[in-house]
Amino acid sequence: MATTPTPAKTGPADAVLVTAPPFWAQACEHLMKKDRVMRRLIPQFGQVALESRGDAFVTLARSIVGQQISVKAAQTVWDRFALLPKKMTPAAVLKLKVDDMRAAGLSARKVEYLVDLALHFSGKQLHVQQWAEMEDEAVIAELVAIRGIGRWTAEMFLIFHLMRPNVLPLDDVGLINGISRNYFSGEPVSRSDAREVAAAWAPYCSVATWYIWRSLDPVPVAY
Repeated sequence: MATTPTPAKTGPADAVLVTAPPFWAQACEHLMKKDRVMRRLIPQFGQVALESRGDAFVTLARSIVGQQISVKAAQTVWDRFALLPKKMTPAAVLKLKVDDMRAAGLSARKVEYLVDLALHFSGKQLHVQQWAEMEDEAVIAELVAIRGIGRWTAEMFLIFHLMRPNVLPLDDVGLINGISRNYFSGEPVSRSDAREVAAAWAPYCSVATWYIWRSLDPVPVAY
């Protein structure tokens, strides 16, 4: 099962161009009217918002590198890996030596996943230019065909890269734990419980999820 998102936390050592989605203010207003927990959480984190790095390939590559390891470990491995190509592009990754990628801290499986990701991008097997207009489930279907990318990673991509406003990642442990803590006094929460809570969030489940994550870790992340 997936964990709370494991991309790098933004800061001076990891400067990126980030842009908040245009619907953010409207979403916050809606959520504060509809949900008592959001009414409490949103003012606590009013100076920050969902951020995107703006590069589809890098976003997905980071998600692969960060699988099953901590945020700190993911950043360390990514920093080493990012030094290998002159620019992080699919073509450049395909030219890297496996031994060099392993030496950067990547497992053999993650090397295979990154190569498959690069092949999908370079072979034009993905409708990257059409993703902005495609339905959420259609984008997910394309992404999960890539080795190492499951539904959770695809949903993170929808939230952090395409900035879709109404994604509810029920496989995310952080979301489930956050709902448990904020709505059920720490009692165990089922997927149906989470759906029931999220009914008040629509059509801004992505935004509400982001604030639930902040309730567990105040420092925002960006893919």
